Amino acid sequence: MTLYDIKPRFQALLRPLVKQLAGVGVTANQVTLAAAFGSVVLGIVLLSQSHHFHLFLLLPLWMFVRMALNAIDGMLAREFKQQSKLGAYLNELCDVIADAALYLPFAFIPPFSAFMVVFVIFLAMLSEFTGVLGLTVGASRRYDGPLGKSDRAFIFGALGLWMGWVGKLPNWIYWLMPLLAILLGITIINRIRRALSEADSATSG
Repeated sequence: MTLYDIKPRFQALLRPLVKQLAGVGVTANQVTLAAAFGSVVLGIVLLSQSHHFHLFLLLPLWMFVRMALNAIDGMLAREFKQQSKLGAYLNELCDVIADAALYLPFAFIPPFSAFMVVFVIFLAMLSEFTGVLGLTVGASRRYDGPLGKSDRAFIFGALGLWMGWVGKLPNWIYWLMPLLAILLGITIINRIRRALSEADSATSG
């Protein structure tokens, strides 16, 4: 069970807004690019102004907005016939770019080490790449946990809230990045294993 599993309920709440956006000509690709652009801008702001710790309060707010935008672009694509090959590329590439931009500021926030934050970013990208590779072996795009995109957004959003509210992170939280790395490793293994199982079931069926 991951936060991804509650996505259908979240989409139901957004559906009236999606209909309005489609009605005025907003496209799925525009929403995808807007989410990535906003994430990169916020990441640059937090990197360059990390001494203004209150700015980190923007991170949980933006994580929620970005989650909504990600749901909206998918609904526009599926429910309003906007699916495209370009959109498939943008959806995956923009997600990993946005993740990297939003996580990277923590490489310069004690007590985290820059190496471990960058390593977590690498594993997060690898987990999404592994999920996409399910399609190449005859399975679906895999979103298995325990540390999917929505779960990571919740964790880093919580870190941003803590940093923005208190002004620093406690020393004991240094263990969080190694733990995230372990969970991402398990996520990668789960996505590979379940994609292969799904592909084998489809072949035998």
